[in-house]
Amino acid sequence: MNALKNRVQLIGNLGNEPEIISLESGKKLAKFAIATNETYKNAEGNKVTDTQWHNIIAWNKTAEIIEKYVHKGHEIMVEGRLTSRSYETKEGEKRYITEVVCNELLMLGNK
Repeated sequence: MNALKNRVQLIGNLGNEPEIISLESGKKLAKFAIATNETYKNAEGNKVTDTQWHNIIAWNKTAEIIEKYVHKGHEIMVEGRLTSRSYETKEGEKRYITEVVCNELLMLGNK
């Protein structure tokens, strides 16, 4: 049951090219966002598409695969865990961000 406590699966399309960061330690980090779409009918019976954006980060071998094979517009499936962190802007404002740390990646057929 512990494996199910913090687990997320998303299927979506990349909004931009992944940002690849090579750290001094030799590790690689990939940062990107994917869009997921949900379609429903509103009270008037009109079809509405709701798009949600999700920030994804991936480390090491997964980041290397993303660097080589995953590009803007590609449809992928991501499995990972949610993490939250905060940071302070130059103006002194505290900001919060939630990201999915990718454990597994599956490249799907679109594009």
